[in-house]
Amino acid sequence: MSSANAADVAAAAKILIEAKSPVIVAGQGVLYAEASDELVELAELLQAPVTTPLEGKSAFPEDHPLALGTGAGVMPHPVHTFLHKADVIFAVGASLTKHSIVAAPIPAGKTIIHATNDERDINKHYATDYPILGDAKPSLRQFIEAVKDALGSNQRKLNGVAAEIKQNREAWISEWMPKLTSNEKPINPYRVMWEFMNLFDPKDVIVTHDAGSPRNQIVPFYRAPTPRSYLGWGKSHALGTGLGLIMGAKLAAPNKFCVNFMGDAAFGMTGLDFETAVRNNIPTLTIVLNNNFMAAETHSMHASHQRYGTMNILGNYSEIAKSLGGWSERIEDPAQIVPALQRARKATDDGKAALLEFVTSKEINYSRMRD
Repeated sequence: MSSANAADVAAAAKILIEAKSPVIVAGQGVLYAEASDELVELAELLQAPVTTPLEGKSAFPEDHPLALGTGAGVMPHPVHTFLHKADVIFAVGASLTKHSIVAAPIPAGKTIIHATNDERDINKHYATDYPILGDAKPSLRQFIEAVKDALGSNQRKLNGVAAEIKQNREAWISEWMPKLTSNEKPINPYRVMWEFMNLFDPKDVIVTHDAGSPRNQIVPFYRAPTPRSYLGWGKSHALGTGLGLIMGAKLAAPNKFCVNFMGDAAFGMTGLDFETAVRNNIPTLTIVLNNNFMAAETHSMHASHQRYGTMNILGNYSEIAKSLGGWSERIEDPAQIVPALQRARKATDDGKAALLEFVTSKEINYSRMRD
């Protein structure tokens, strides 16, 4: 791995130390470089909040007091709040690509420090004030040492940022509790995700999702505690990709509970690949959120749906999974979400590929779509 220019790092570190409200944006490069420990150390030194784009989700432990969550096309409220109040943005291992789905936009008027190992990223979409070329792990170590040298004996103490993040997060979660704990029928998909998040220890789980509604609904709320405990993707609409990803995750980490959230449209694209998991004894859990509708496209397919019913989708996917040799159940009552999840976990522990189909509402409200 290549280190960065020491003088460039020293100049940028000085700006970080002098910043009143710095924010770190940690991208997928931190995961590739296995640099999460260095990232945590630097964030704590600076007492700087950290966010990630979608593909960097889990690069920073999202249960850490300085974690803002994932800033993508959807995001937790703390991401939006702290990006807007930031005076300095330190992006590391991130391309800073402007994209409507995978990255929260950086508001105008920020001083940007951009550390990347690809010179093509520099000034690509955002004007960079302090470009840093180098791999994430050695570059972060250089920043840590530069910050320590500059601070000397005046090491930063807790400065109230963590408390502010916690307060902001709790207020945001409170706004969403009616959906997260809804007893409505058909089941609200947020209720499924809320029960899942609170039932299992996320340190024992690897989660991914498909594009569209499942991505938009789970990304802001799920807190990934360790690197690669969440496989963030979905900048394209290659529906069904998550099913293959979670099989790969299970092969790579056989002791983890590997779970993929997908919609009925995604199952329609690649659902028969569930048979691959059955045939090869890959005990993953597929959660299908079936609203018989392409809800994420409600606004963009209005005319075609009105004329041809293009958003309507029909199917009983638990029966398909059963016919393919897997364990499956179909759930329509919100009171049965937790028991069904527990049974599905046991099925995977017993070595079976499992599928849970939840009959859900046509939910199209998401947490703070990008500005």
